[in-house]
Amino acid sequence: MSAVNTLIYPVADLDAAKKVFGILLGAQPHTDESYYVGYNVDGQEIALDPNGHRRGLTGGTPYWSVADLGASLAALVAAGATVCQSATEVGGGRTVAVLADADGNMIGLMQG
Repeated sequence: MSAVNTLIYPVADLDAAKKVFGILLGAQPHTDESYYVGYNVDGQEIALDPNGHRRGLTGGTPYWSVADLGASLAALVAAGATVCQSATEVGGGRTVAVLADADGNMIGLMQG
């Protein structure tokens, strides 16, 4: 795993969250869709996901860039992590998965 390149927040009210994060980040979103709102702040992707709670996200989730999502997923599960969202194509050549550690901390993986 190389670096955290994306941080996704699950939100219940996308419009309210956009107002708060627009002020917090001092930026306009580069992507503003009903399923995803993304901001780029100094090369860091900060996103709002209105479906995140439904998928089990409980707070801001860092997504680690990985070269081989399947191998990384298997290694983390073998180490005791639990899969919350299996590998899912999200567009743009990216595949993501989400796990939880023994304390319930969310760990996102992203390939592509």
